[in-house]
Amino acid sequence: MKNFSLLLILPAILFAQEKPAVITPKQPGKYDTNKFSQMYDLLATPNMFRTASGAPGPAYYQQQADYKMDVELDDKNSRLSGSETVTYYNNSPDSLEYLWVQLEQNQAAKNSQSPLAESEKISQVVTVEKFANTYLQEGLSRGFNIEYVKDAKGNPLSYTVNQTMMRINLPAPLKPGEKYSFSVKWWYNINNYQKDGGRSGYELFEKGGNKLYVIAQFFPRMAVYNDVEGWQNMQFWGSGEFALPFGNYDVNITVPADHVMEATGELMNRSEVFTPEQVKRYELAQKSFDKPVVIVTQEEAEASEKGFSDKKKTWKYSAKNVRDFGIATSRKFIYDAMAVQLSNKVVMATSVYPKESNPLWGETSTRTVAHTLKSYSSHTFDYPYPKAVSVSAEDQGMEYPMICWNYGRPDENGVTSDRIKHGMMSVIIHEVGHNFFPMIVNSDERQWTWMDEGLNSFMEYMAEQELDPNYPSSRGPAKNIVPYMSGDQKFLEPIMSNSENIIQFGNNSYGKPAAGLNILRETIMGRELFDHAFKVYANRWKFKHPTPEDFFRTMEDASAVDLDWFFRGWFYSTDYVDIGIDEVKQYYVSENPTAELKDVKVRKGRFGQEKGPFVYLISEKSTELASAQKKALQLDEIKSLSDYVSQNLSEEEKAKLKSPKYFYEVTFNKPGGMLMPIIVELTYEDETKEVFKYPAQIWRKNNETAKKVFATTKAIKKIQIDPKLETADIDVTNNAWPKEEVKSKFD
Repeated sequence: MKNFSLLLILPAILFAQEKPAVITPKQPGKYDTNKFSQMYDLLATPNMFRTASGAPGPAYYQQQADYKMDVELDDKNSRLSGSETVTYYNNSPDSLEYLWVQLEQNQAAKNSQSPLAESEKISQVVTVEKFANTYLQEGLSRGFNIEYVKDAKGNPLSYTVNQTMMRINLPAPLKPGEKYSFSVKWWYNINNYQKDGGRSGYELFEKGGNKLYVIAQFFPRMAVYNDVEGWQNMQFWGSGEFALPFGNYDVNITVPADHVMEATGELMNRSEVFTPEQVKRYELAQKSFDKPVVIVTQEEAEASEKGFSDKKKTWKYSAKNVRDFGIATSRKFIYDAMAVQLSNKVVMATSVYPKESNPLWGETSTRTVAHTLKSYSSHTFDYPYPKAVSVSAEDQGMEYPMICWNYGRPDENGVTSDRIKHGMMSVIIHEVGHNFFPMIVNSDERQWTWMDEGLNSFMEYMAEQELDPNYPSSRGPAKNIVPYMSGDQKFLEPIMSNSENIIQFGNNSYGKPAAGLNILRETIMGRELFDHAFKVYANRWKFKHPTPEDFFRTMEDASAVDLDWFFRGWFYSTDYVDIGIDEVKQYYVSENPTAELKDVKVRKGRFGQEKGPFVYLISEKSTELASAQKKALQLDEIKSLSDYVSQNLSEEEKAKLKSPKYFYEVTFNKPGGMLMPIIVELTYEDETKEVFKYPAQIWRKNNETAKKVFATTKAIKKIQIDPKLETADIDVTNNAWPKEEVKSKFD
């Protein structure tokens, strides 16, 4: 056998030496890198809680937390104290061994980890006040002081505080369908937010010594328990905001008797806290749909400023199905309100502000609130709460159910620049708009800032443009996000990044999502499909807890538009858009082939080789194309084509024939990684224009180049990509043919 084997091999070797074989090495396999791949690798698996369509599933549940609270403000010492009874309903299928409560005020406590987690550097020029506060003064003790935690019978409950979270150790597991009540007594020193920072606190008016309080995160609040991650007990580091369950609130707030207040919920004792004349004014406001009615006048507010009453007054509020509670109180407040007619109900738009905010606030704030409620309701659902309140709090912009604080005041002479006015209006629209996202469509802000800030910034942009098509919107237009997306990749991260890990917070969580949604609405989906899908999402998840997957899936489910490629690129990567014109070729029609075409194989048809006669499209660069041949197509000059038309088409078909005279092949390239439709504007020699739009799927088989042929009746003078700057293309120097010189910003 051995000898036989050698005889067989030898000829093969000799043959190989006589005629070497060309062996192409096998290429290694590769993973699917197509940017149009579906997002199964990124999205959570659908289940009975959250369906593949993006809707809540048949087993969806959410917990409820009800609060009964008594709160008192010590104005002289800027201290807030309170006691609360929490009733927690376990609607989950799980038994809970303990409950987690949020203590966000502890983020500013002396033992807080937040300052330790931030890098520091020396500021070589600093105010005396800031130097003293930073290096000399110990500062006021901050954070919650928990006096007790008790069960419903008044017995002490075991609890453990871990920074901004408190674990209530239950005596027995809380079973599905059961509820549990406990009470907490607490107090803390209120911060001067202009000096100490913070999302709430007080503003001190040096002239007169009065304080304006905007109070939030002021009570121990239940954390969310859900089907996605169990307890959402991530620490509050400062950037990632809040995740909260819905519930009902009954809150009694005791303040100096000369204060005027607004807060979350319906005021239950208006006749006790307002004068009879003020109550009558409020009743007039409930019927005023065209302008605000002043309920507490500037003269009344100025009189209260001088009093500093030692007496007390308790304001009683009740709020149903809200996720949080906010308070604004001051003896400086002017108060106005007007009615807003929505499709099936009337709600109140309200503002409270000091005299320092007039005349700007009296003229603008409440009207802006009313416009916001109408705009947002038209794109989502009718605003369900009885009121929306705008509070003038300088250097602030923060939101809570039915109430928000907003910056923007005139100078000392009452003069307001356009920049301040539009800035103030934008903040009011944005913060009032947060009632919809996330106060009602209750996403997890601690994890995903973009789900409330990004969606709300997009809604803000629409509301601004509906108010005035020339409104100077800062976020929303695609072109406005270009500087960010073209920046150093070291300082960029995907939108789908946790709130605490974002470097450029405003651009990443506000600007880029808003621009992306605007591109979807205006360029990719169209307004009709987008608006329907967005409204479906809002209605599916109002008063519920959506995740990013629920949003992505609903937008596809309700529109029949495949958007995985867009969400994958825009939300999960830092890819940028850059589409250019690589080459433009002009062709001329002839019956006579040039040398370059004589040996070109004709494509085979379905039943074999195609037979002539043929028409030849010859490139202007052909070495044999004489200048005399470079002319527009005349049908009767191409005999074979003319014969075909006359012999094979009916008179009716002939009447419908197009008459192209010029032929162009345009090659587009894509230096950027982000997919996007190609929008092409042709300018003809007579200066008329025509726009063509090709879907992003044009890149599905070639991620680098795409070609399109334009057969036109007029010669093309210019080809321009994305003429209205609607795709966030970061480099427009390659967007035109013939190539144009782009002026610098200096020019």
